Amino acid sequence: MITIAIQGAEFFAYHGFYAEEQKLGTKFIVDVEVNFMPLNDIRADTISNTVDYEKVYNMITAQMKDTRKLIETVAQSIADDIKEHYPFVESIRVSMKKINPPLGGKVDYSAITIIL
Repeated sequence: MITIAIQGAEFFAYHGFYAEEQKLGTKFIVDVEVNFMPLNDIRADTISNTVDYEKVYNMITAQMKDTRKLIETVAQSIADDIKEHYPFVESIRVSMKKINPPLGGKVDYSAITIIL
């Protein structure tokens, strides 16, 4: 089993339930872990035998640009993109942190995790 991970990817995006959140935006931090068995011998040293974390990062970036009300929806879409592109993946974990959520007091972040 191999795990590739992207940790602490930062984005400024406009996700949020309230219109003000979608207008002003905020910083988000995304972590992704992908577990899989390689399709062929990993010693062949070819990217087609693994999950390309650059492509995964590009999938995250694309989903972060698509404004949604719920970060759960964004995280699920990231996981779905990965699974569609890499059907041999056994599990995917996507965590998102919304920095300084508008909760009426000081909160460092709110967070969700989706596991497929």
